[in-house]
Amino acid sequence: MSHLHNLLLDTLLGTKHVDGAALIKLQERSLCVTSPGFSVMPSDVRTLVNGFAKNPLQARREGLYFKEKVYKCVRADEHSLYAKNENTGVVVVKTRLYLLVATYTEGMYPSICVEAAEKLGEYLRKKGN
Repeated sequence: MSHLHNLLLDTLLGTKHVDGAALIKLQERSLCVTSPGFSVMPSDVRTLVNGFAKNPLQARREGLYFKEKVYKCVRADEHSLYAKNENTGVVVVKTRLYLLVATYTEGMYPSICVEAAEKLGEYLRKKGN
């Protein structure tokens, strides 16, 4: 798992516009790897997996409850969920095996967080993950 951990650190946190990141195994609905200090509760894992498993449009209508905050969903499709709450946000990218989660906080550029998460998601898809 150190390769995946290094990917999170280098490609996401390395941008300085991602506060925390995690990979969730879709099949097991379990946490695979997280960035240092970034904790994701099992209920948050279920929320994110269900955001894709059910209907992404439902997530768009209802919003996303993640890490004890309600986020307004600004994008929801079969590959990505973007949600924000004031000056913070969460970006979730789905691959074949994983959900990639990246968060940003005040002072960070959401667009860079989105771009980094989407690029890593595309890389994982190309690798068959």
